[in-house]
Amino acid sequence: MKRLLTATFATFAVASFALADEKAAAPVPAAAPQFKALVDNLDLKDGDTLVFLGDSITHQCLYTQYIEDYFYTRYPKVHIHFHNAGVGGDRAKDALTRFDEDVAAYKPKYVTILLGMNDGSYRDFDKTVFDAYQQDMGTLLDKIAGIGATAVPITPTMFDSRAKRLRGDNQEPRNTYYNGVLSLYGTWLREQAQDRGLGFVDMWTPLNDLTMESRKKTPNFTMIPDGVHPGPSGQVVMATAVIQDIVTHTTCPQILVDEKAGKLTPTASGGKITDFNVGDGVSFTFAADRLPWVLPPDAVEGYKLTHAGHHHSNERLSVRGLKPGKYELKIDGQTIGAYPAGQLAFGVELEENDKTPEYQQALKVAMLNKERNELAYHPLRDQYGQLKGKRRDLAKIDPNDPQYAARKAEFDQWYEGQKAKVAELLAKARDFEQQIYVANQPVPRKYEITPVP
Repeated sequence: MKRLLTATFATFAVASFALADEKAAAPVPAAAPQFKALVDNLDLKDGDTLVFLGDSITHQCLYTQYIEDYFYTRYPKVHIHFHNAGVGGDRAKDALTRFDEDVAAYKPKYVTILLGMNDGSYRDFDKTVFDAYQQDMGTLLDKIAGIGATAVPITPTMFDSRAKRLRGDNQEPRNTYYNGVLSLYGTWLREQAQDRGLGFVDMWTPLNDLTMESRKKTPNFTMIPDGVHPGPSGQVVMATAVIQDIVTHTTCPQILVDEKAGKLTPTASGGKITDFNVGDGVSFTFAADRLPWVLPPDAVEGYKLTHAGHHHSNERLSVRGLKPGKYELKIDGQTIGAYPAGQLAFGVELEENDKTPEYQQALKVAMLNKERNELAYHPLRDQYGQLKGKRRDLAKIDPNDPQYAARKAEFDQWYEGQKAKVAELLAKARDFEQQIYVANQPVPRKYEITPVP
């Protein structure tokens, strides 16, 4: 029995040591990954540059222009430089070719990237095509990080198959699948933004959602007439998506006159009130520190569709404690409107009232910027489009071909001329920028709220 117990103990001991060795050899669980926070705000300071990198949809100089208008009016004291780097037909690999001269040279703090519409090759999902896109986009994100800038990937925009069919274009399976292909590309971008700790903007969703909602009443509704390039209304949707996703939310000045300690007293956000007087009505001088976000007339439909004024300006005047009746509002002697005392007490939104001097000042800024884009930046983008074509033509010739040297010399001569034209257009854009930063400075305004006889 003793020998049996001894043997049993020995067997148990060996098994115990073997178990201990097994535990010692077991792999140590990996530490939980440490993820970076997403960038949720374009923290642009005086002198900073924001580059809009993209394809023909950026080359249109519309959503970029509307975003510029927002910053010009919302932050008039901060001199921000904007550079549109869109070229029609571009894929991520094309953006890499011109990266040094068209992005890095401007020393941007942020670079938004709107690519993908062309990268998917306008067909149903193809893994080889998608792999090339991932590789090139990944390299592009690496290069942006390499120059010390923060990338803000943007989902590809909507491919509107109904708009294509309305134009008699019935290519299948592209029309059926391509919008979904772009959704997949955008989902991959979202993952990249999260993994790398970048900014991110979703344009695909609001364009699709607003289109579907509008088609409940108007089946042929579209913001993308050719199925690919959003018109001004769609471009406003795109601009509001950027502001919603990556810009700190602020409103325009809000003025409140209310009864405190038995007397009417003014308070305000976004500006300063002086010379406050009370009679049958009230009057005061208000110095705002920003202007409402106003867009050119061709963008008004999209502005209203997105309720951009209410959501992103909300310039409000509220006057309480007035006797019942109707009151006239004047700003700098200009009649703005007449409102019942109850409506004034609730608050009147002024950001879309084109009679206010603030609206007219902001519209002047928007029209100057429209000229800046149409007369300087769109032609500048055309220059880069020509450069892409010239480079492709030269690349088709074998360097060992006897004609190559002559063709290369011809290209070099053209390229020097192109660089001179680019410099000229950039100078013109800077001239407009200087005019804009004079026109966008708020000035004190005289407000009068008086009873209507």
